[in-house]
Amino acid sequence: MPYTTLITVAELKQHVNNPAFVILDCRAELTDSRAGAQAFAAGHIPGAQHADADTALSDKSPGANGEFRGRHPLPTPAAFIDTLRNWGVYPNSQVVAYDAHAGMFAARLWWMLRWVGHANVAVLEGSLAAWLAAGGELSTETAPRPRGSITLQPSLAPLVGAADVLANLATKKHTVLDARAADRFRGENETIDPVAGHIPGAKNRCFKDNLLDDGTFKSAQALREEFGALITHPESTILQCGSGISACHNALAMEIAGLSGASLYPGSWSEWSSDKSRPVATGS
Repeated sequence: MPYTTLITVAELKQHVNNPAFVILDCRAELTDSRAGAQAFAAGHIPGAQHADADTALSDKSPGANGEFRGRHPLPTPAAFIDTLRNWGVYPNSQVVAYDAHAGMFAARLWWMLRWVGHANVAVLEGSLAAWLAAGGELSTETAPRPRGSITLQPSLAPLVGAADVLANLATKKHTVLDARAADRFRGENETIDPVAGHIPGAKNRCFKDNLLDDGTFKSAQALREEFGALITHPESTILQCGSGISACHNALAMEIAGLSGASLYPGSWSEWSSDKSRPVATGS
C-alpha cells in the first residue's frame, strides 16, 4: 500500500533498504543556502539523497519578461522530472521526504511530486528528530542510484499565479490562507522580504498550527475542524506563505484532513510584495 501523506519512523525502518523507496533529505535554512548540504554531509538517513531547496526544488531565473518570481519559484515540470530521474525515481517509486523543521521543507517536495502527477510520496512523521529518537542510524555515505524513468503525469496539485490572486481581490471567490507566523502576517516583523504585511483579505494559518508539541501532525479530525473554521471549500482555497515553502505544509495538512483541492500560489508574498502596484494590508 503506497504512502501518500505521512510515513512513520517504524514504517520507514522496514523499507530503508528497499530499492523501491527513494529517500530525500530536504533539510535547509531560509537564511543560509549552504546549511542543508552541510547538514546532509554531516549525517543523513542511510540511502538518502539531498534535495536542495534553492536548486533542486526551485529555479530562481526571472520570468519571461524579466520579472521577479519570488524567492523560491518553481522549476519547469520538465526540469523537475529530470531531477527526479537523476535521483532514481521511477513511475512506481515510493518517495519519502524528511527535514529537520517538522516537515516544512519536506512538504514542498511532497507537493512538487504531486504537481507532476506522482502520488506515492510521503513526509516522515516527526522529521529527523523522530528518526534519531527511535535509535535510527545516520550515514555519511552517498551511493548513486540508477537513473529513473518517471514521466510527467496529470497534476494532482493545482496552482495559481499573481494575476489570479489579484483578480480574486475583486471576485472573492477564493479564501487565501497565509502560512507565515502571525507577526509577519500582521506586518510587525518582516526579516526576509522588503515589504511587510499580507495580501488583502487573506487569513492567517501558520504552518506550525498543524503540529502537536512533539512535532507530529494533529489528527485528521482536528485538522479538518480547524481548517473548516477558516475556509468554505478546499477547492476555493489559495495557499501561500513567504516564498511557497511553508504553504505546502498547509497543503499536506489539508490532505491528511481529507480536504483535497486547494491551490498553491508559488510566488507567494515574496513575489506579490515585489510589485509596488499590488495592494498590501497590515494588522489582523
